[in-house]
Amino acid sequence: MSQSNTQRINVVAHTDAWQSVCAQQDLVKDSGVVVWLDGAQVALFYLPGAEGRTLYAIDNHDPQSGANVIGRGLVGSLKGDLVVASPIYKQHFRLEDGSCLEYPQQRLRVWPVRLNGDVVEIGVA
Repeated sequence: MSQSNTQRINVVAHTDAWQSVCAQQDLVKDSGVVVWLDGAQVALFYLPGAEGRTLYAIDNHDPQSGANVIGRGLVGSLKGDLVVASPIYKQHFRLEDGSCLEYPQQRLRVWPVRLNGDVVEIGVA
């Protein structure tokens, strides 16, 4: 398990640097797609029917299994939080902050993400 997957990562609400990663038409409604960003696999979840935010960017690497599978996980709601269930061991990660409901010591990195016209952009440091 890599260090970046277990430490707390705060979501930056505003950033001056954005990188284009795909087109909006590449997104799959209520599901995940994976993009490559500076050496990391990032799972994008497009939830146009959700209240508030509709787009989330979270690490694709499952810290429990070691596999890059989070983008294939099922999206749902648990205890009022939008989550993705890892397809291997079924632990749930909050899309908002990457925290794991079952294993608090596990956390996925999250990125600020936005639609800029028809382009998906991820905030980079």
